[in-house]
Amino acid sequence: MPILTAVFVYLLQADSGAVPAAPGGMTGFSGLANLVGNIGAIAVFVLVILLLASVYSWTIILGKISTFSKATKDSRKFVRAFRKATKLQEIVTLASECAASPLAQVFEDVYETYRRQTGGAGAPRNLTPLERSAQTAASEAVTSLERRLTWLATIAATSPFVGLFGTVMGVVDAFHGLGTAGAATLRAVAPGISEALITTAAGLFVAVPAVVAYNQFAARIRVFAAAIDDFSRELLNSLEEIQIRPSAAAAAAPRPLSEAGRELPTRG
Repeated sequence: MPILTAVFVYLLQADSGAVPAAPGGMTGFSGLANLVGNIGAIAVFVLVILLLASVYSWTIILGKISTFSKATKDSRKFVRAFRKATKLQEIVTLASECAASPLAQVFEDVYETYRRQTGGAGAPRNLTPLERSAQTAASEAVTSLERRLTWLATIAATSPFVGLFGTVMGVVDAFHGLGTAGAATLRAVAPGISEALITTAAGLFVAVPAVVAYNQFAARIRVFAAAIDDFSRELLNSLEEIQIRPSAAAAAAPRPLSEAGRELPTRG
């Protein structure tokens, strides 16, 4: 649509036989400010919508950058401590300190299920509830990371069309100016063309950062989801080893002398 508008302006210039020079002070930002000051009500309405969408979009972007940065930092800290720890109780305090980490959230839910089974010590009686707790916690953690990303995608997809609406109305206004002026001159079509170009540029200005940010955040969430799955398996393996170690140790331990080294005395 902007290309067709430019061609339309070029044809009007060719028909008029001359191109009017830009007046003094109409170059650069001053010219843009003058164009914005002269646009119609529909274009103003479109620009206000795009401005609100841009503000909300950047609010989401900056918030997600902060959230993902904290989650990455806390996750690295939590994983290092988890792999060095010898007891699950050692990780409980650290998990509350690394609340931004989705891995810590998974650990807290699984450990709560483990504590209900065993009281916080010993081998778990059944690993199936622990696996279900890990799956539920992982799903909730990923859902929390994805919160408000749908709005970012919506803004990225709809902003160009909102700007296109302003473009169409600007072209309509340009043709209306031609009809009322009775002559194909730039003075008659310039206001409508300026509205079309400004709203188109504003729509792209809002949409492009939202698209880039959404794609980057979606990639980061996939990385988090993979890390959560890996940690869930590692945690469940650790809990399963608790169940295996006592039985193996009991089989390898020597029997007491009264049971294996000598016969107990018998009565009668």
